[in-house]
Amino acid sequence: MARLIACAGTLLALIASFAAAAAEPGPGVAPVTLADSYVFDSAEQHGIRVDILARGLNHPFAVVILPSGDALVSERGGNLRLVRNATGAGGTARLEPRPVSGVPQLNPSYRSGGLHDLQLHPDFARNRLVYFTYNKAGNPPQANGGAPGRQESRVALMRGRFTGDALTQVEELFAGDSGSTSGSRITFGRDGLVYMTTGAPFDELAQNPASIYGKVLRLTDTGKPAPGNPFAGKSGARPEVFSMGHRDQLGLAVHPVSGVVLNAEHGPNGGDEVNLIEAGRNYGWPRVSFGRNYDGSRHSALPVAEGVEQPLVLWLPSIAPGGITVYSGERFPAWKGNLFISSARRGEIPRTGGLERVVFNDKMEELRRETLLTELRQRIRDVRQGPDGMLYVVTDEDDGALMRISPASLPAQPASN
Repeated sequence: MARLIACAGTLLALIASFAAAAAEPGPGVAPVTLADSYVFDSAEQHGIRVDILARGLNHPFAVVILPSGDALVSERGGNLRLVRNATGAGGTARLEPRPVSGVPQLNPSYRSGGLHDLQLHPDFARNRLVYFTYNKAGNPPQANGGAPGRQESRVALMRGRFTGDALTQVEELFAGDSGSTSGSRITFGRDGLVYMTTGAPFDELAQNPASIYGKVLRLTDTGKPAPGNPFAGKSGARPEVFSMGHRDQLGLAVHPVSGVVLNAEHGPNGGDEVNLIEAGRNYGWPRVSFGRNYDGSRHSALPVAEGVEQPLVLWLPSIAPGGITVYSGERFPAWKGNLFISSARRGEIPRTGGLERVVFNDKMEELRRETLLTELRQRIRDVRQGPDGMLYVVTDEDDGALMRISPASLPAQPASN
């Protein structure tokens, strides 16, 4: 009996210990309820204003600003949303209550499922074509050797014609095989071709040219392999592949002056990168990484290897990079040519996201960097330059927001709820 009482006491002590551990708050800083507007100082463009244009977005992933001054925002939940007058040119910004119709029915319940990136065709003013990517369901868990407990997915590139409040003539241009992929981004190069990122965070597919995952793809605007791709005609290789060895790429942009393609890529735990993407090059994943595994151990004995391209920009600790853009406008003269990178969190700590700014010399060598908007405590997922020369960002939150960054001297624009 005494032994039973002692065992029961030990069990109760263990339960109490587990309960106390569960009650302890995890890492992170206190959340912030966003005000309608803010004014901040910055290192080189002194005086910037941040206006909240729309709230209530469901984990937005991407934003594009239309020539009309309206904005389209993709939600990971599967909807495409329209914000009227995002630039303020036509009045107060307003989120349309109903999603844009015509988007395929999406299931965001599995990893990285749902709607991802948005881009306008270079001739959008004439053809009204909007391109978007998403992950659709692939193999169920453990089917065909899939990872236990993880729903696979297939990345897809789509396009439709935007009529003002709907997408019509929606068609699938390209889709990958089932795999453990992640998010994707797209951009148009100055050659008129589509560059598209795919992820391969969990396996060796990034080093396999027969797989489209862990790659930057280069396609025509109809989704076909682009002429002159480096692996075209090679046995055991996909003709869509432009570069390989990528992990989880959630940023992609074309430099407005040089035309070079840049990506932003997640390392495992640290080792986040910006890379200059060149045809046929290998960027190392999962052979080498500057990051560590999530248990703290080193991912690779050395972060460099022969035949592997080195990053332009590196973050230790991680910043969870998202959408990127190179500023080319006139409203922020001190920022011209700077690279902006959205950041969801820093060093694995929740609510530490911001907007990174990197200054390069004329050889694309880093000179200095600055982190903006950390006071907002938001997961910033995308940043775009609008036709008005302002910067627009979206926050990846349950109550996500579209924000505009402008010189502080501009009048405020009321926010909508």
